[in-house]
Amino acid sequence: MRVAELITQDRDFFPKLLDIFRMCEDLENLDDLHMIFKLVRGIILLNSPSIFDKIFSDEFILDIIGALEYDPEVAKVQKHRIFLKDHVVFKEAIPIKNISVVSRIHQTYRIGYLKDVILPRILDDATLASLNTIIHTNNAAVISLLKDDACFIQDLFSRMRSPNISMESKRELVLFLHEFCTLSKSLPLVQQLRLFRDLSGEGVFEIVSDVLQSQDRKIVSAGTDIVILFLNQDPNLLRSYIVQQEGNSLLGLLVKGMVTDFGEQMHCQFLEILRILMDSFTMSGAHRDVIIEIFYERHLDYLVDVIASSCPSRSATRTSPNSAVVGGNTEGHRIKPEILLNVCELLCFCVVHHPYRIKCNFLMNNAIEKILTMTRRSEKFLVVAAVRFMRTIISRNDEHLIRHVVKFNLLKPIIDAFVENGDRYNMLQSGVLELLEHIRKENLKPLVIYVTESFSDQLMKFEHFGSIQAFKLKYQQYLESADMKLSASVPDMRKKAEGRGLEKEEEDYFNESDEEDLVRRTKHAHSEHNEESKDDVANGSETGDISSRPKSGGLVDYADDDDEDFNPPPKEPDRPVDDDELLTISTVKRKLVNTGDGKHADGEVRKRQKIETRITCAKISALTNLASKHKDSLASSSPSCEANGVLGEHATHSDEHQHSPDTAETSRQVGGDCIKAMGSLSSEKAVNTTKTNDSEPYSVR
Repeated sequence: MRVAELITQDRDFFPKLLDIFRMCEDLENLDDLHMIFKLVRGIILLNSPSIFDKIFSDEFILDIIGALEYDPEVAKVQKHRIFLKDHVVFKEAIPIKNISVVSRIHQTYRIGYLKDVILPRILDDATLASLNTIIHTNNAAVISLLKDDACFIQDLFSRMRSPNISMESKRELVLFLHEFCTLSKSLPLVQQLRLFRDLSGEGVFEIVSDVLQSQDRKIVSAGTDIVILFLNQDPNLLRSYIVQQEGNSLLGLLVKGMVTDFGEQMHCQFLEILRILMDSFTMSGAHRDVIIEIFYERHLDYLVDVIASSCPSRSATRTSPNSAVVGGNTEGHRIKPEILLNVCELLCFCVVHHPYRIKCNFLMNNAIEKILTMTRRSEKFLVVAAVRFMRTIISRNDEHLIRHVVKFNLLKPIIDAFVENGDRYNMLQSGVLELLEHIRKENLKPLVIYVTESFSDQLMKFEHFGSIQAFKLKYQQYLESADMKLSASVPDMRKKAEGRGLEKEEEDYFNESDEEDLVRRTKHAHSEHNEESKDDVANGSETGDISSRPKSGGLVDYADDDDEDFNPPPKEPDRPVDDDELLTISTVKRKLVNTGDGKHADGEVRKRQKIETRITCAKISALTNLASKHKDSLASSSPSCEANGVLGEHATHSDEHQHSPDTAETSRQVGGDCIKAMGSLSSEKAVNTTKTNDSEPYSVR
């Protein structure tokens, strides 16, 4: 670094050195020229920015390049200065009035020539990086000065829009615009974005649309490069322009250019443009759905038809492997296999990024079958591309697409190509086996069953592959699981049937009316009563003795001597009318409740029977009360007979013995009738319709 400082401090160093060089060159002293070459090379390798500023100036640059022509390792002297002066021509598509800009342009070119042509073997990495930095700085300065010149940009676009411009001039302007946009990458990011927005506002996309319609491949390539530069910077600028366009849009030109033969590199450029343009991950704003809708409505069918028309039919023989004529193309362009490959790649991209939109198109237009016609091509890489396309569709795991594949037998072209390939170990075989392996691992049951049942005979000779064996094993597992489910479902159905039967019985049980339950209980009670009656008849003497006993006035008979002297008070007469009213009210209420329940006609008949039974019980109770009153009246007359002595007493007892059998018989008949009548009612719901006074000796049950 001390040497570099001494050189830069001495202002006369380079002028004196170059004077010596010119003197030795005139004398043709090669030894001294070789020495000067080594000296200049060492100065450059010092990698000093201050030294670079001096030697790359317009004053010294040509003499420095001249000194580097005499390389001692090269037998022949190089003529770099002659090339730079005579063969390198600086063309100005638009006149540049700024002298500083022109000087930097020349300097940048000469530094690049020195770096790439004169000293490529000598420069180390540090010096090379310094030279690249100088070039980058000069480019940024040139673009910055030109973009700030409003007159320069306006003049450029006005000339490109001129209808009277020649093809050569137009070509120069397009190439200049391309270089201008390319060099703009040297600017900072903010300045780049500002520049591209200014160019978009000036109408750069209209210029590009006109360029893409040209037959000159060179300017078409320049136009595609410009589009890619804009997309890399801000894709929404181009999307906004396409959305605002009408008719033959720039998007249509890009799609058409993709299937046009502009050269091998051009195909990839159009594919890259369409990918960036429709990348859903970089889309934002209101134009996101519009640009996709335009592509699917206007251009997707065109690309699918290009594939379908370029592939032979099933009956036709395969065409030449190099090209095929597109049906319906009036220009008669031939589609190369590389173009078909790029179209297939674009469709795979659309399946991944726009699954819903492309699914609707595939289901409505049956586009998958058209794309799979590539399996009939003789180029194996196109057949592999078709397999990759099907793999991309199945990888979405979309139920509708899978059903569509099964319904239209869309895997048949893939399997046919696999079988035709035989045992050749290539990308086609690996691609199909990987497709089957993916179906198996993802448990796509419809596809497993469809492939095995449809192509088992064709795949039989490939069972030595592990993927085919695992695929068939998966199919067998599905069948076994289906059989197990079927066998397990039979007992379940029986259990369900039994359960339904039990539920039906329970339902019928709970749906039975209370009246039917009461009828059954009444019959049971009646049968028990009949058995008790038979027992009473068998024990008739005992019953007569019990009934002939004198009844006490209380609930419990006491064995006191005063019982005979007890005179019970007269009993109030019964009021059957009130009892009948209560019975009527109870009957009416019961009728209203049952009517509210909405029972059918049979229920009404049973209600009437109940009411009649209750009335009968009431009448029987009334008769029983009359009999008890009659007995009480007889008992009340016994004190008057007490004064007559023993004779009267015997007479009273004789009367009692005369009446007691009748009374007992009457009570027995009344009780039996009452039990029969009340047997139709449940024990819980039986209502005692008679009223008893507290003075009654006992209750009639």
